[in-house]
Amino acid sequence: MDWLSILALFGTFAVLLALGVPISFAIALSSLASILLALPFEPAIAVIAQKMATGLDNFALLAIPFFILAGNIMNNGGIASRLINFAQILTGRLPGSLAHCNVMANMLFGAISGSAVASAAAIGGVMSPIQKSKGYDPAYSSAVNIASCPTGLLIPPSNTLIVYSLVSGGTSIAALFLAGYLPGILMGLGIMTVAGIIAKRRGYPVEARPTFRQFLKVTWEAVPSLFLVFLIMGGIIGGIFTATEASGIAVVYTLVLAIFFYKEVSLKDLPKIILDSAITTAIVLLLIGASMGMSWAMTNADIPYMVSDALLALSDNPTVIMLTITLILLLVGTFMDMTPAMLIFTPILLPVALDLGIDPIHFGIMMTFNLCIGICTPPVGSALFVGCSVSGVQISDAIKNILPFYAVLFITLLLVTFIPDISLILPRMFGF
Repeated sequence: MDWLSILALFGTFAVLLALGVPISFAIALSSLASILLALPFEPAIAVIAQKMATGLDNFALLAIPFFILAGNIMNNGGIASRLINFAQILTGRLPGSLAHCNVMANMLFGAISGSAVASAAAIGGVMSPIQKSKGYDPAYSSAVNIASCPTGLLIPPSNTLIVYSLVSGGTSIAALFLAGYLPGILMGLGIMTVAGIIAKRRGYPVEARPTFRQFLKVTWEAVPSLFLVFLIMGGIIGGIFTATEASGIAVVYTLVLAIFFYKEVSLKDLPKIILDSAITTAIVLLLIGASMGMSWAMTNADIPYMVSDALLALSDNPTVIMLTITLILLLVGTFMDMTPAMLIFTPILLPVALDLGIDPIHFGIMMTFNLCIGICTPPVGSALFVGCSVSGVQISDAIKNILPFYAVLFITLLLVTFIPDISLILPRMFGF
């Protein structure tokens, strides 16, 4: 055990984050500081560069830029408004129907775009003024939007699950995608339950019953968007194409949908959409490359073995160890964004889970669910900041209203953690 290397790694990382250094550079520089204690400068630089390059040299990672581009096309192509209309048709008779509509729309949009932040911005930007005009407290509306936008990180396609597949040593992406459905739906239903109880107590209105004609019109407009889910998952499960190939098909389909069917994106809009996607992709892939370097530095310092030994020495009860891992991940998610947290902590915690006989697919869903909660919490919750930004609500006001949703998210997390069949029943049904 090289305690000096461990101190250099995490000490440098903490100092750089405190100084406001971007997390990708903080990860890379702290990894270099740790490796410099074992190797001379030039070999250390070579090792970091090599690990970053080899970490990105993976065919499965091609899915990430394509899904990001598809999500940006959807965000600009009028898909959000049509999904909101469809969600409102489904939830209009429930107490606080617009809040339920927000949750349902986030689940649908997230299932298509795979991005929590995009969902928070697109759905929240449309729903916030509508809810305000109907007498909803903006802080309550913002809390519902923030709590429900991470459902898209569990309901496929999900870039986070692709990253987990990479770092876990090749866990099936198709199996992970299937495993995310029920936990994502459970998360959404839990949020809708709390939202409905609060709405009932506050007397928020119920929307008028739609006519059959309205139902057909709204459903017809939403079907092309919803078909993308069946196209992607049907192709992957049926073995027609891989997840990476599905991401390319998603781009082509959303382009056709946005340009020719909905006609809300023109050819002159494409350069900006592609540039925004390229910037987002560069940020994500730099994080992945830097985190691969940190993973090697942690392995070099025997950190995974130290954590594994400590957790297994804590108790021989799998329930106690899984609860401890859950609390660790909740804490990590509070202070670190999802992608670096997934990349850094999967190699540390997955071996412990495997020693306990936990299925890597179940562990991936549990880990993703944990980190989903983190993006809704201060101090670095990206969904929290975006949700408050689009609604114009102070973060402190949103947090007061989101507390009951934190509780239901934690309860559903425990259900997913300790009832593996919630995650595994669909992959098993399809032979994974």
